[in-house]
Amino acid sequence: MKNKGYVISELAGCAGIIPAAVWLHFVFRRYGVSALSILFGAVNESVWEHVKVISAAYIAYAILELLWIKVSFHRYVAVKVAVLYLLMAAAIVLGYGCRLVFGEHPATVDILVAGVLIIAAQALSCRLMTSGRISGDYFAPAVFLLLLYYLMFFSFTIYPPRFDLFRDPDSGGFGYVEKLVEKRLNP
Repeated sequence: MKNKGYVISELAGCAGIIPAAVWLHFVFRRYGVSALSILFGAVNESVWEHVKVISAAYIAYAILELLWIKVSFHRYVAVKVAVLYLLMAAAIVLGYGCRLVFGEHPATVDILVAGVLIIAAQALSCRLMTSGRISGDYFAPAVFLLLLYYLMFFSFTIYPPRFDLFRDPDSGGFGYVEKLVEKRLNP
């Protein structure tokens, strides 16, 4: 596939995904408790919550992009889901890496890392779509992995496993439920 419009759309996506991820990071703090702010915003400063806002912005743009570009739907979904999982893995590795190297660090470091990850994800997605390396034959597994992603996405915010990935470095707590209890105990 040599679709110049697709290439431009993927590059332009960076300009939408990065600010959307930053906005999602602060939506819970800014707008308070609502189902949407809990599920799509960062409820704490854990690595998982950073992964969540980056991937949510990536998926939102992918859905919007699909409305205006002409590509094979099955192949597009397979590519975007493959890149989504790579994006999440890279965000976890770099999130931990920043914590190990910088310890407590300014939000600008997280924003810079998110920007680099999003640009790399969009470039990889573009490369995979234009090269044809992933076919529409992977559509069914991609749909399964997307459903698994949403199951993790929603459940780990409310009831996260007790792993460091989900620990808020500021409070030491996990997920939204502990944050709510902490707020009620310390108004």
